[in-house]
Amino acid sequence: MSDANAVTVDVRRAPQRFHTRLPWLDSWHSFSFGEHYDPDNTHHGLLLVNNDDTVEPRSGFGTHSHRDMEIVTWVLSGELEHRDSAGHHGVIRPGVAQRMSAGRGVAHSEQNPSPDEAVHFVQMWVLPDTRGLDPSYEQRDIGPSIARGVLTPVASGRAHDGAVSIHQRDAVLWCAHLEPGDTVRLPGALHVHVFVTRGGAALDGTELSAGDAVRLTHAGEQSLSGTRDGTEILVWETA
Repeated sequence: MSDANAVTVDVRRAPQRFHTRLPWLDSWHSFSFGEHYDPDNTHHGLLLVNNDDTVEPRSGFGTHSHRDMEIVTWVLSGELEHRDSAGHHGVIRPGVAQRMSAGRGVAHSEQNPSPDEAVHFVQMWVLPDTRGLDPSYEQRDIGPSIARGVLTPVASGRAHDGAVSIHQRDAVLWCAHLEPGDTVRLPGALHVHVFVTRGGAALDGTELSAGDAVRLTHAGEQSLSGTRDGTEILVWETA
């Protein structure tokens, strides 16, 4: 019999992720996605999708539909343009957090409007705590509020100041910028997902590079330190 309260620290290396390569898209999937399916790798807590996408200039995802999902997008470089059937439109850049609540159903497109620069972004999906809501959209420039060596809320179901709001009271997305020697304490939530977007970090002596992730369960407040210049991490805490 497995112990439901067992502490687990599951390191997932960047090359181990599922990979989709198309002429216009280079996408790395931390969890099962699309044609890539592993019944033992479908989620971590409430986090269902963590896609690391690069889209070529003047291309992107055509109109497609979602329902009952909280979708958060974080751009690392370039620009991403959003349009949806509820009439929302926005262009997001590094430092701007975007949230789309699909609710009872919405169709949207995501395009790279640049004629010459690729866009690199991370898109993350979490389950909502309420189904059938009206579709909604929000974006906020939180880049200026991200202080070095501090976890800053990016998306929150707990009304954190400055963060985009998601319809999931048991989930918060944090971002931190770290330089060598900077250390942050990770949330002590039931499930914590750490993703290194760039640079490098160390968790209890385990070295992490861009694209690496760690899935923590019942692990308490672990310490994570930057090991390279310009490191950025995204951290989901979910119950």
